Amino acid sequence: MRIARIIAVSLAGAMLATAAVRGQDTSDRDWRKVATRQDRERLRGWRDAWVQALAKVRGSEAGRARLAADPALFDPDRVIEGAALHPGRYRCRTHRLGGIGAGGPPLLTGSWTACRVTEAGMERRFVTDGDQRASGNLFDSTDSRTIFLGTLALGDEDRPMRYGRDRQRDMAGLVERIDAARWRLVLPFPGFHSTLDVIEVVPD
Repeated sequence: MRIARIIAVSLAGAMLATAAVRGQDTSDRDWRKVATRQDRERLRGWRDAWVQALAKVRGSEAGRARLAADPALFDPDRVIEGAALHPGRYRCRTHRLGGIGAGGPPLLTGSWTACRVTEAGMERRFVTDGDQRASGNLFDSTDSRTIFLGTLALGDEDRPMRYGRDRQRDMAGLVERIDAARWRLVLPFPGFHSTLDVIEVVPD
């Protein structure tokens, strides 16, 4: 009886450990269990962010010309299946739409910088270089979209802030493929400067 009880306790412990590991794996892969409440709301409002941002950009002749010059990049419905960014080196530049505050530009485009996707086990990370750097994880969502959750690093900071620590620095977005070898990371209602950020991504 004693041996049977020991075996039963051991099996129960093993089952609990297995369940804990499975729960952790599911949590790591499911962006909904990782995202903050604020970021779940931002992602739900992605189309509202597009509508508000585009309305501000179209309010100026220069803004309308910029949108017309690259309709694929600035069309919210331009999505091609196969969104996943594979590990490798890329080039990125950020377009800030719908400037916030008096005198904020309706559309501001930054310079090209290096960016990359790395993979270790189940984790895929997307990182950009430059003075303002995005750094975070990519989560499979649908055939046409990948979820990005990360943080913004500034200036000479030597490491990214932990996600969930600072609401303004947290970043949440949708990775979408818009051409054969061209993607965008759409960040609705970012913490600074704009109504919508679009990070353009192309192979290096």
